[in-house]
Amino acid sequence: MNKLITVATSALALGLAAPAFAQEEPKEIEISGSATIASDYRFRGVSQSNKGMAVQAGFTAKHQSGLYAGVWASNLAGWGTFGGSNTELDIYGGYTLPVGGATLDAGLTWYMYPGGSDKTDFAEPFVKLSGAVGPANLLVGVAYAPKQEALGPWSLTGANAQAVLAGGNYNKPGAKDDNLYIWADANTALPSTPVTLKAHLGYSDGNPGLGPNGTSVAPTGKYWDWSLGADVAVGPLTLNVSYIDTDITNAQGAYLQPNFSSTKDGSTIAGSTVVVSVTGSF
Repeated sequence: MNKLITVATSALALGLAAPAFAQEEPKEIEISGSATIASDYRFRGVSQSNKGMAVQAGFTAKHQSGLYAGVWASNLAGWGTFGGSNTELDIYGGYTLPVGGATLDAGLTWYMYPGGSDKTDFAEPFVKLSGAVGPANLLVGVAYAPKQEALGPWSLTGANAQAVLAGGNYNKPGAKDDNLYIWADANTALPSTPVTLKAHLGYSDGNPGLGPNGTSVAPTGKYWDWSLGADVAVGPLTLNVSYIDTDITNAQGAYLQPNFSSTKDGSTIAGSTVVVSVTGSF
């Protein structure tokens, strides 16, 4: 997923010098992790923290064979709560292998919202291909979540979703839908500086209504999201500043109201914004 923080899925080989005639063997399992404080949690361009601060953390264990597994969590608010507690917990796993001069990564992410019903959780398989092209690192990915109730258009409008909260009935209870996300990332380090420039472009195609949680992974059904930013390494920490936006207009999201807006002031949660975050890795 395109989060503000991506927990590393590849381990660094240890090349600690031993006697000249020997080298320490690589560890069979490497564990890496990170923790982040961010001014907003944007998932595919849409705020999951009601345009407020997010605290996030996760870790990954990778076997030298290429198999890996990990967990990642963040606080949520408003649109992002998905009918559960104010927490998102992602469990993921996969396998990486070299393909020519690139790396292929295939796996699955299980999105969980502790405290909610089992209808709010969903699984999303993914495939990513990454590699270096000149001074830049490029990645393209496809994530496809097959038809599941958590992604279905249970409420066709925000008005119906609000009526359900008041004890009413869904428009289409039990409906299932799928979701497709295609994205590309690029980054390049500025020579002789601690700065890395980053860019992201993504496209979502999914449920244009609202699921059993009163939200949708693809608000308005089809839309683009993008970001431009920079990482700055400061000792053991990384400071990121990113401009994030989508092509979802207020008119396009009107039928999702009042769900698809900030509960603080009614403003859009998919408009342009600047997100600042600080990450510590280990």
